[in-house]
Amino acid sequence: MQNNVLILDFGSQYTQLIARRVRELNIFCEIKPYNKVPKDMSIYKAVILSGSPYSVRSEDAPHPDLSQIKGKIPLLGVCYGAQYLAHFNGGLVAPSNTREYGRARLTNIKNDERFFYEIIDGSQVWMSHSDTIQELPEKAVILASTGDVKNAAYKIDGELTYGIQFHPEVYHTTQGKLLLENFLVHIAGLKQTWTPDAFVETTVADLKQKIGNDKVILGLSGGVDSTVAAVLLHKAIGKHLHCIFVNNGLLRKNEFQDVLDQYQHMGLNVKGVDASARFLDALAGVSDPEEKRKIIGKSFIDVFDDEAHLVEDAKWLAQGTIYPDVIESVSVTGGPSATIKSHHNVGGLPDFMKLKVVEPLKMLFKDEVRRVGASMHIEDERLGRHPFPGPGLAIRILGDITREKVAILQEVDAIFIDGLREWGLYDKVWQAGAMLLPVNSVGVMGDERTYEKCVALRAVESTDGMTADWVDLPYEFLQKTSNRIINKVPGVNRVVYDISSKPPATIEWE
Repeated sequence: MQNNVLILDFGSQYTQLIARRVRELNIFCEIKPYNKVPKDMSIYKAVILSGSPYSVRSEDAPHPDLSQIKGKIPLLGVCYGAQYLAHFNGGLVAPSNTREYGRARLTNIKNDERFFYEIIDGSQVWMSHSDTIQELPEKAVILASTGDVKNAAYKIDGELTYGIQFHPEVYHTTQGKLLLENFLVHIAGLKQTWTPDAFVETTVADLKQKIGNDKVILGLSGGVDSTVAAVLLHKAIGKHLHCIFVNNGLLRKNEFQDVLDQYQHMGLNVKGVDASARFLDALAGVSDPEEKRKIIGKSFIDVFDDEAHLVEDAKWLAQGTIYPDVIESVSVTGGPSATIKSHHNVGGLPDFMKLKVVEPLKMLFKDEVRRVGASMHIEDERLGRHPFPGPGLAIRILGDITREKVAILQEVDAIFIDGLREWGLYDKVWQAGAMLLPVNSVGVMGDERTYEKCVALRAVESTDGMTADWVDLPYEFLQKTSNRIINKVPGVNRVVYDISSKPPATIEWE
């Protein structure tokens, strides 16, 4: 497919937003670390260089070889990317007298340039840098300025190379999406054909070619990702797909049977495996969040290895991995991005397991997965299900895992989620859940002093989980939910509500 955009990531907090804006234009793009430029660039019709917390003047600044890109493929440098193109091509980047951060207005726009087609003079943009381009490289032409930044936008004559010292991907840049459209559609010539229907058509065709008549095992979770992956694979290989839903003992209350019942009418070949004892025994005494994730990942592998031997000639393991899983599990080597958490469904399989991995959704964001599911006529109720972490309640129980703690949290979670549905709030929340904290607090019930557990409720709104804001739930709802939890769940005497956003917090507590 030669309708791709490559985004080279220099460690900016906004890189994923660039990808989101590009895909909103129905153009496919992918993110690669700056130091892993693909050797074969023939599938890309445009390249975008992200921002970065680094200075191009520092000795350890990211410095990729762009010789196969610059002057050969339409290229847009954003913030650090623009300064990089200037600094390493004869221009001068120097510290700014004042940190250029926040809103600014474009002035002196070169209106006859296609890059600024229909961008109005005075259009608001968002700045975020401490260096500035004092002198442009040879053959560079200024396209726009701001009140404080002379070289806010420029192009290289004779090339389709552009640089901007502001961020078009953030909402504060009011015409940022139009600017990206001008570059990608009107300059690079990309076609806006990447739609859910097109994704289904090409993915099903690719799966047929890749898998053929081989048998595939898919781990279902009941969530959006694995359900959409299952339907895609079913379209491609039909009866050769063998779905397994594992009870790891860390699911929501009654979820194991409820999910099996839901899949009965979808035409999928689904087998339920109760491995709860296996998981909980393996987790006994473990408190470290990363260690818990690794144990759960290994246990899943062991269960699927056992089940794979029961499916004669199984060749593939399918997973519902999505793009944020991949992004959060791969840091920019040598850059500021850190691995936030490991994902049990990212990173392949151990050598002893002779299954190949297929991940039909690994390039999609969560909202894109839902749109693909809708295009395949999956029920709204199933597509609207809140995300639930692969490790389940294990990462919502801070500290070590016991069967008693799981039972307590299942009851708390059920009251919270059922309450959201009763109050008509469930569909207004992107993800919700409860955390069991590793602390006891003093309380009074009747005439008796108690010393029992504290739980934290969490509800966030988001598009894809990369960023999230806490939801301002009605006080009356929180009050009644708190009362129900304390009165009905033995062992809990205190309820708190988490009002942290991502970043700096994460959606889950572990």
